[in-house]
Amino acid sequence: ATMGVGYFGFSGSTGAASVRSSIKNVKIYTDKVSILQNSITQSFCPNPTTGNGSVNLTSFNPQFVSTPANYTFTYYVLGSSTPIANPASYQFSANTTISVVIKDNAGVLCDNPDGTIQLNLAPFNATDATLLECNNNNTNSAVYNLTTANVTSTTGVTKKYYKTMNDLTAGTNEITNPSAYPSGAGVVFVKVTTTQGCTDTAQITLGFLPQVILNDATIESCFIENNTTSAAFDLTSANVTTQTGITKKFYTSLANALSGTNEIANPTAYVSTSTTVYVRVTNTTGCYTIAKINLIVLPPVQSAVLKDKAICIDGRTDLDAGPGFDGYLWSTGATTQAIQGVPVGIYWVQLKTGNCITIQTVRVNAAPQPVISTIDITNNTITVNVNGGTPPYQYSLDGVSWQDSNVFTGLPRGEVKVFVKDHYNCEPIQLQITVPNLINAITPNGDNVNDYIDYSALAYKKNLVFAVYDRYGNKLYEADKIRNYKWDGTASGKKIITGTYWYTISWNENDRNNTQTKYSGWVLVKNRE
Repeated sequence: ATMGVGYFGFSGSTGAASVRSSIKNVKIYTDKVSILQNSITQSFCPNPTTGNGSVNLTSFNPQFVSTPANYTFTYYVLGSSTPIANPASYQFSANTTISVVIKDNAGVLCDNPDGTIQLNLAPFNATDATLLECNNNNTNSAVYNLTTANVTSTTGVTKKYYKTMNDLTAGTNEITNPSAYPSGAGVVFVKVTTTQGCTDTAQITLGFLPQVILNDATIESCFIENNTTSAAFDLTSANVTTQTGITKKFYTSLANALSGTNEIANPTAYVSTSTTVYVRVTNTTGCYTIAKINLIVLPPVQSAVLKDKAICIDGRTDLDAGPGFDGYLWSTGATTQAIQGVPVGIYWVQLKTGNCITIQTVRVNAAPQPVISTIDITNNTITVNVNGGTPPYQYSLDGVSWQDSNVFTGLPRGEVKVFVKDHYNCEPIQLQITVPNLINAITPNGDNVNDYIDYSALAYKKNLVFAVYDRYGNKLYEADKIRNYKWDGTASGKKIITGTYWYTISWNENDRNNTQTKYSGWVLVKNRE
């Protein structure tokens, strides 16, 4: 605005005379105070007791001019010519428009009456809200961030949280950890205070997000052939839920499942003994539940009736795996429960139980033959001693007539054939033995009649030994090949006294077992005194 100094005159007439006067040094205003904005609007919450709004009107001055101290502000209720007496604490009971007149303290500019302040009564209301969190693993509790509850859109507010409305009203027992508040489903209460001091309360309902519904499950898997106490399990096949849009992770312990650590890396081919593992199933909201998976190794199921057999070397037999299996496959190609007429050999059968296959091996062995270990000959009696094979044994001298006793009596001198068979009744073993000529007396008097015992006829036998003993068991003489298996009634080159003496003849038969044969008898020696 600009201002100048000028001169002007005026005349007045009374009808008869006229006067002309002049005035100089008159100030002329050409502009008014410039303001930043004409209108300001602000809402206020009413005092809960009086219902009035309260405001310091002078607080708006900086919004009209940049240097309020250079101006004088006068406030009027719009339409009233009476200035507001206490603008620093103005009370109003309804929406009110305040007219503001701004005066330049320097007196240079004209007053500006264009400013207005629109005061609106707007009660502050907080709204109830709901918070949902995960009820992880069905613990019926969660951790809530109460500060995220949308109870107001007003900014700059202060919130305090309480477990009960009574605590809120009394201002006691405030929740001190509202950003990480552990709780089950329920409600808490919040007191909201605005920067203007308006307050309201709201209820926050604490609930749970949709949870994963799980069932414990069991998986059975067939044993591993080379480790029958273990099996390979596909953990992902465990039917723990029918819900979709989920993620599964598997763990060896509940602690690992809860912490989400040490996840099983190969759940589709997890090798394990019978045990329990755990699956953590997470849905699209990030909530999880843990279920137990029981792992059962299906062991091999063998036939209880299929046993190794022994048969004669040239015999045949039947093999029967017994009933109760879902399928059979023999090494012969047969798919029946039993196979017939198989010779000595090693066989196997695949036994199917459910989806599992057990391979069972069975041996058809050649029955071991008995062996004639020794032959004892006393006079005309022989005793056949047998080992090996499978008792009971049977004995025969002709392979036709059999007896249980291993003793044969009244045998003629010379060659005798002995037959033996065991429990399996296979082709009998046989042994040809010699029953020596019995000599019971000698008279070594030099007349060339019964002067000596002579068993040189047995010299073809292996390891032939002829020994003589006195009645006390002392060996007196042994006739070997050098002595031509003869004895002339002497001991150490001297004639023995007349009496009865015992003698034995032992040898090995010329069979593949070198059967030991022993003949024993007595002889009367008559020497001249």
